[in-house]
This record gives sequence, C-alpha cells and structure tokens, in this order.
Amino acid sequence: YRWKVYENGFSETFTCLPAGELRSFLLLSQQYVEQSLRANRRSDSLYHSYNLLRLQDDEAHIDRLYEMLEGQVAILSSGMLSARESLDLLRSLRRSALYRSDQHSYILYPDKSLTGFLEKNCIFPEDISTLQLPALLAEHGESSLFIRDLNGQFHFSGGIRNERDVRRALDALQTQPAFASLAQAESQAILDLFERVFHHAGFTGRSGSFFAYEGLGSIYWHMVAKLLLAVQETAQRFEQHPLGLELRAAYEEIRAGMGYHKSPAEYGAFPTDPYSHNPRHIGARQPGMTGAVKEEILTRHAETGLVFADGKLKFSPFFLTRSELLNETRSFFYLDVMGEQQTLTLPAFSLLCFVCQTPIVIQLGQRDEILLRYADETTCILPGRELDEESSRSIFARDGRIRQVLVTLRDSVRKESIETRTFNHRLLNLLRWL
Repeated sequence: YRWKVYENGFSETFTCLPAGELRSFLLLSQQYVEQSLRANRRSDSLYHSYNLLRLQDDEAHIDRLYEMLEGQVAILSSGMLSARESLDLLRSLRRSALYRSDQHSYILYPDKSLTGFLEKNCIFPEDISTLQLPALLAEHGESSLFIRDLNGQFHFSGGIRNERDVRRALDALQTQPAFASLAQAESQAILDLFERVFHHAGFTGRSGSFFAYEGLGSIYWHMVAKLLLAVQETAQRFEQHPLGLELRAAYEEIRAGMGYHKSPAEYGAFPTDPYSHNPRHIGARQPGMTGAVKEEILTRHAETGLVFADGKLKFSPFFLTRSELLNETRSFFYLDVMGEQQTLTLPAFSLLCFVCQTPIVIQLGQRDEILLRYADETTCILPGRELDEESSRSIFARDGRIRQVLVTLRDSVRKESIETRTFNHRLLNLLRWL
C-alpha cells in the first residue's frame, strides 16, 4: 500500500463514512487493544513487555521474554489500569529483579551471568541424539554446517551467522547425493537446534550482553525518569481516590532514587548533573543533556504545584512538600518578559517558579486563592486554585499584561519530605550492610 502511494499518489476518490460507524470501529479496536494488554499481565502483577511470535504450519505460538522496566512504564502510561492495579504493579516492581537496592532505583532488565566464550556454540550429545546428519557430515569431512572438535563435541561452523546461513548450508547439502535425504528430513530439527543454541529470536542487543552503557546491571536514568513521570500521572489521575496518597508515596520512593537526592559518593558523580546511566560496577557515567531531562522538567512542574489542563493554569499541593518552601524571606532578581530586571520579595513558606517568564509565587495560607498583579498596578483576586482561560492565555502569550501571580494554597501540605525518605533509605542500607 505504501509503495503504491509513493509511486502513484492518493486517488482523488472520497467515500463518505457515517461518524457512528467510525466511532463503533474505534470502540471495537479499543476493546481488542485492552484485551491484548490484559492478556500480558503476569501472576506477580507486572506485565510482559515483549513477546516472540512463532508461526509454524497452521499454528501461532507466543514466547515471553523476561520482565522489562519499559513495559511497566508503558502500561502505567496507557491509563488503562485501576488505582489498585497500578499500586500492585509498583509494589511488585520494588520486589522484582529490576530493583537495585544500592541505588534505590531500577535497571532495564534483570541482571544475569553471561556464558563464557568456551561455553558458547556447544551442541551437547543429547541435543543431536535423534539426528544422523551431523555424524555423517563429520565422517566425510564436510564442515559447511557442523564441525567436531578434538573432544568429539559438535559446534555450528564458524561461518554460520544466522538462520539464513543455516538454510543455505542445508540447501547446498541437499544437492549432494550422499547427504540429500538426511538434509531434507532433518532440516527443521537442525533449524530448531540452531535457535536453541544461540537464542537469536530473544536477543535484545547490548542491554543483554554488555556491562556498561545501558548494559547488564546498569540503571538507565532516562527510563527511570519515564517511570517517574508515568507514576506521577497515575497518582494525579487518582488524586481523589482512597489509594491516591499511596500512589503519591510510590512516586516519592522513585524520586528518592534519582541523582540529586544522593551524595556524590552514592551517585558516583555530582548529583545535580544529568547522567546517562549507572553501571553495576561504577558510578554515574556519560554526563550531558540526556533524555531524562525532559521528564524531570515535566515532573518538576507538578512538584512545585503547577498543573496545565484544559488550556488553563491550575495549582495543586498534591506533590508539594514543606521542605521545598523557603524557611525565611528572600529577595529574587529576574528578567521579565520585556527583558527588564525586576526584584521580587518572597515570603517565608513560599516558593517561586516561572511560567513563560511570568513569576508564580506559591505560598501556604488559610484558604485557596490567586492574586493577579497587572502591569498597570491593578490587582485581581480569584477564589480557588485555577486561573481563568483568558488570564492563562495571557501568560502563555508572554504579552506582559500580568506581571506576577501569587497563589495561596490552604495549608495542608504534608511535612514528610523526600529528603526524609532518602535518609530512611540510606539508614536501611546501612543496617543491611551491618
């Protein structure tokens, strides 16, 4: 279809389709997608991330790969799971082989011991006990498919790289009268043997065969940041649910494992710099603007109380912790949307953030309200926790009409901070070590 479009373009023929019919199709598709996702739920509440499809004759077979962090992020981000299902997944994730307790964080795939070089490409007697072709080839000195070493053990020949090479070797043997019948009769069995020896279908690249970068035992911070964002979005979705606070606590546990909550000795680098990964055997590596930065920016908005929804700017203390607030009054210098330097006095128990260069001061108080300070020195007080659409659009457009926003949130911010959780994590690790 794609090549026809490339070569001939789209036809100019249009067909009207009733909206109801399209809607029904989408609803049906959604049911199939969700059924497929739920079929991948494991007994431990995690989800299978990748499946291998094997088509043989008139049958289709599904093989499962090991658990993967990205699959858990994907199912959380889908929005399909209930609050209970999400929480069960996160608790199971903490108990799984993906958790690295020394860094209080998660690796991409379970760690494993690699096969030694001399143990690779070994075909054991029980593997070929029902095959006659390997021995016959060895007797005739034919080594295009198998070789037999000095100890009598069989191996696939060094020139065999993949299944296509095996098929070519078998096709060539079928042209030789001495091997033709056995090569044809045992062809599928030998192809199956090749897959059992090398497991090519389940090869996941460097993550399953290297020891650094995103390799074995490595924490890949970009994926952890994606997990952080997925859990935050899930907790926001269930903010009013009875399990909402537990989901928020799960978010804080993941946040406590991120770099800037650690000491340089624990992280292996300067904690506030973004790094690509932490290999198992050494500290953080590959500094720079890694992919994790964008998720950190998105999650940080909610942690400061900012929420963008329905084209409006809203405010919520759901992820705000008291330790984020200033302990005393401070002055802050900044450049406004006109490029002019301004001075802002910040009261105690407040924080400052910016949206499109407009300063947003968030403080604790007796009630929820928003004070708008305009460039013409007038003010306006809005009850509640959200701006109207017009004021939000003015800030997003950077038109300079609104000079400052002072948000007061009713003082219900929890006192337990991420720093407290980080300290508890370090204390727990110390006790384990002792």
